[in-house]
Amino acid sequence: MTAETESEARLISVLDTAVDGILVIDDRANILVYNSACERLFGFTPEEAIGQNVGMIMPSAYARSHDRYVETYKATGERKIIGIGREVHARHKDGTEFPVELSVGEARTPQGRQFIGIIRDLRPRKEQEERVRQLQADLVHMARVSAIDEMGAALAHELNQPLTAVMLYLQAGERTLRKGRDARSDEMLSQVMNKAVHEAERAGSIISRMRQFVEKREPNRRRVDLNAIVDEAVDLTLLGIRDKVSVLRRFKSDLPAAFIEPVQIQQIVVNLLRNAVEAVRERPEPVVEIETRAVDGMLQVCVSDNGPGIPPQAMPDLFRAFATSKRSGMGLGLSISRTIAQSHGGELSVDPGGNGRGAKFTLTLQAVTSEDA
Repeated sequence: MTAETESEARLISVLDTAVDGILVIDDRANILVYNSACERLFGFTPEEAIGQNVGMIMPSAYARSHDRYVETYKATGERKIIGIGREVHARHKDGTEFPVELSVGEARTPQGRQFIGIIRDLRPRKEQEERVRQLQADLVHMARVSAIDEMGAALAHELNQPLTAVMLYLQAGERTLRKGRDARSDEMLSQVMNKAVHEAERAGSIISRMRQFVEKREPNRRRVDLNAIVDEAVDLTLLGIRDKVSVLRRFKSDLPAAFIEPVQIQQIVVNLLRNAVEAVRERPEPVVEIETRAVDGMLQVCVSDNGPGIPPQAMPDLFRAFATSKRSGMGLGLSISRTIAQSHGGELSVDPGGNGRGAKFTLTLQAVTSEDA
């Protein structure tokens, strides 16, 4: 065996041992080298692939443009993908399209310019990412359900008020009808019925708000007015609070829009507000303040209280799942809240306070600029 044939045998062995697909094309986009991993990826045998245009393993939209890209590069030297790894789609022999990561290099040989492609199947990674995403979504949903469960008694009290009022108004209407009909009784009956309708709508609104909060659905990020969704979250939280706590809203007007999943951000606000109320429960004049503002191109939601602050020994585990000092709950609120904030490209931070100062949590989110729009 000569050195040349030995080197060639070694190269063939390396190519066929590689887990990733490796192929080589010439400057006319014809396949010159096609390893065993490519056969597993695309379903074509080497005999079927070698000598054919590389467009045979591309979706039609890519294949139509590929030859033009090669010609443009040969004429201008402008690189579109050479030397850059990127995610694209490939096509199996049976027509199935699937995601791959493609890295392209260039070689100048005595036979002319050639291009080497290394192709990695992204389906296993995508499936893993989807499983992780689904687990995270389930955990986020569980935290919302847990929050409503903790607020259950107070929410039942809130619902009982309008439902009791409806019953009393209907009883008054029935008594009015039994006394006989005249102009005065008809007017009174109309007023009673209007009040009953108002209380029924109030009860329906409470139920609707709770249902939207705990409903399990796919995240749907969109441009929203941050003040509006924070205001709704405050209203939802106050439904479940019977303590005499002053909740001050300081919303900055003319805020830029936020590109977020509204219910998830409301989940953070509800968690922070409920924690703040818990912290000031024993104070003689409990106060919780929620503020929105724009700082250095970012949006911030700050929740502060006049409680005792967070003790230093609690700080290391503050955002850890299942760590809680509350009398009830699963200890998921702050952990989930930080995860949601970071998934939106933001952060959830805390000033622990102490020495006469209450804690202050700050949710930071990206603003939608005119360029983003």
